[in-house]
Amino acid sequence: MLSAQIRDELAAELAQAERSRVPISPLTAAHPDIDVVDAYEIQLINIRQRIAEGARVVGHKVGLSSEAMQQMMGVDEPDYGHLLNEMQVFEDTPVKASNYLYPRVEVEVAFILGADLPGADCTEEHVLAATEAFAPAIELIDSRITDWKIKLCDTIADNASSAGFVLGKQRVKPGDIDIKGIDASLTKNGEVVAKGRSDAVLGNPVTAVAWLARKVESFGVRLKAGDIVLPGTATRAIDVHPGDDCVADFSGLGSVRLVFE
Repeated sequence: MLSAQIRDELAAELAQAERSRVPISPLTAAHPDIDVVDAYEIQLINIRQRIAEGARVVGHKVGLSSEAMQQMMGVDEPDYGHLLNEMQVFEDTPVKASNYLYPRVEVEVAFILGADLPGADCTEEHVLAATEAFAPAIELIDSRITDWKIKLCDTIADNASSAGFVLGKQRVKPGDIDIKGIDASLTKNGEVVAKGRSDAVLGNPVTAVAWLARKVESFGVRLKAGDIVLPGTATRAIDVHPGDDCVADFSGLGSVRLVFE
């Protein structure tokens, strides 16, 4: 467990790395005693600061939601980060790759909530009842840690390595599609570079959202009507560079595009 002063200092280092686009060494290397609670509190310090500067929380993302990623990180549950309005990017506006350090994209089925979710008692049934629609999405991830050399507490403190997100135009109600059976593919510059299926996310993306609602309550956070929730990627993450044109296609759910300049 770290002191409040050390948490503040590490939060400031991460925030400066994001602003300057100069990465920092892993927090876990300099502070091997850091734990998950420390990491989430560091994340929240920076989120509160950005809110104080005018940003709004518009949702959350779940990370490490596949068995393969959990095994790689040596954990048995996902992690989460916040989505802010200033992180949203758009299909019709190219994104400057130079705004990020090591940008990657992930293919996700976004949940758009039409009602608040309960906290500690949230079930998959609650999630489906509260979900207004699913939408095609690409999450733009990045690391403020040098060369993505991260352990669990590094990525949690770094807002779960989240940097941006884009939603496609299509909306599908939960009753109109099998959320566990959505095939997804990512095309980069006309070449298919990743394929997956929605049940790669904990066997069911709804499970990830229910986990998230239960988890965030312990940090004084709730998932509310209007929130966007990214439950985790159906494919592996793909590096992107200036000039890349990425399109994610989802069976029964349409597509979403993200272009980098």
